[in-house]
Amino acid sequence: MYGQENGYAQYKEIDLASRTASASPLDLVLVLYAGLMDELERAKSHIENRRYERKAQSINKCIDILNALTSSLEFENGGELVLNLARLYDHCVYQLYEASGQLSTERIDEVIVILNNLREGWEGLAKKLG
Repeated sequence: MYGQENGYAQYKEIDLASRTASASPLDLVLVLYAGLMDELERAKSHIENRRYERKAQSINKCIDILNALTSSLEFENGGELVLNLARLYDHCVYQLYEASGQLSTERIDEVIVILNNLREGWEGLAKKLG
């Protein structure tokens, strides 16, 4: 079973790499959100099934994606909106560290709610610009 999961993970990484290579900045944000949401669900599953090493890997991937989203923000041009977005991303990172240490799927759920709201905003922007 592990071999199948490993193969799937490799496929997902290749798929993500190919989608990001040709993406606009807004498309890239949406791709990162999609990957982040998938990985958050995976982290919850690892906690529920006591796969703690894999849980740590998933949480670390989520934090890496949140850091990438933060680093892509245009702080010099974005004003208060960008600062608030950065604060939300930082809050999510903090919650994920806590979720990892406490083995808390509830904290991951809190992050999912925040990020779903933000993703809806990004998707709405994409529709307006698209």
